[in-house]
Amino acid sequence: KKRSENIVMIDWPNVTASGRQEPDLQPEELQKSKCVLGFIPIIYYSVLLCVGVPVNILTAVALSKLAWRTKKALYHYLLAVTASDILSQLFIIFVGFLLETAVFHRDVPVFLLHSVSAAEFAANHASIWSTVPLTVDRYVALCHPLLHRQISYPARARKIIAVVLVLSLASGVPFFWWSDMWRNSHPPTELDALLIWTHVTIIYFLPCSIFLVLNSLIIHKLRVRQRQQPGQEERGPKSRHPQRLGKTTAMLLAITSVFSVLWAPRTVVVIYHLYVSSVHRDWRVHLAYDLSNMLAMLNTAVNFFLYCFVSKPFRSAVRDIMLLRGGLLYPCCTPPQQQPPTNASISSLYSGNNKRSQRDSIPSSPRRARKPS
Repeated sequence: KKRSENIVMIDWPNVTASGRQEPDLQPEELQKSKCVLGFIPIIYYSVLLCVGVPVNILTAVALSKLAWRTKKALYHYLLAVTASDILSQLFIIFVGFLLETAVFHRDVPVFLLHSVSAAEFAANHASIWSTVPLTVDRYVALCHPLLHRQISYPARARKIIAVVLVLSLASGVPFFWWSDMWRNSHPPTELDALLIWTHVTIIYFLPCSIFLVLNSLIIHKLRVRQRQQPGQEERGPKSRHPQRLGKTTAMLLAITSVFSVLWAPRTVVVIYHLYVSSVHRDWRVHLAYDLSNMLAMLNTAVNFFLYCFVSKPFRSAVRDIMLLRGGLLYPCCTPPQQQPPTNASISSLYSGNNKRSQRDSIPSSPRRARKPS
């Protein structure tokens, strides 16, 4: 009997499926937890990939069109979030869950397995941290509009996005040594604990803290404006301005709230795995980890529907793309007459300086008229 137990203990780590060994032949702490959901995760991730990738590509095209038309930094940040979601779907869902787990059953070289793990975490960090500059930009736009006019423009937005992507790629390198929770029979080591806490801090606690603080300040600012709004109703068009700000803020709050809700279960399960019971040993923790991963990955495919629900310009851009109106992305040529509307749209943001700009423009016209005479 001792010889049979030793054989089982030696052969067990190479097993990739969970049906070869009887529970009676192993100690309780070495029993492998079974996947209760069966083929449901494979079907779920396949549907999510088939729906999410085309929807995100459509979102990227529509946002690119809006960014080119309006020259606003907002659409560049949203475009970065969409591109990061596409990377997460390709690396995490397609390569990680479908190819490695479902097709190859993790029977791939160890170096390739760990390399893909680092790429998954890098894409995941980029998907979440791309939302942070968007939140900061909306906070500055609502609470410090004068500063926002000076610092928020597309070129600077692209530089910030590039920095976020580079830092996200760098943050994925330590997770080359991430432990396989489903298959490692040993309890979490000190390295596992360090990586898990680094992961939940980068992926959830730190960005959610930023979202909570900035969104609270934004909501407080909007409430102050709503209280002041009744005194501005006599001014006419200015009373509509807070409603426009409310739509943009609603979109931001929806994006951050959906992320916080969908990623909370996975964060709890990972910490539970570290201190209470292992995913490998307890089928209930295994089930909770599967379900929490499914919820977290849903976050990569829902932003399109949030944009459609909140933003009328986005719906119009999607409609034009679906009907092939006005070119797929950009018009064939840029007529010189399009520059004045762009300046007009930018100057419309500076509604507080309209009177002074009109004073400056009135005396300039007679001087131009006197030169020909």
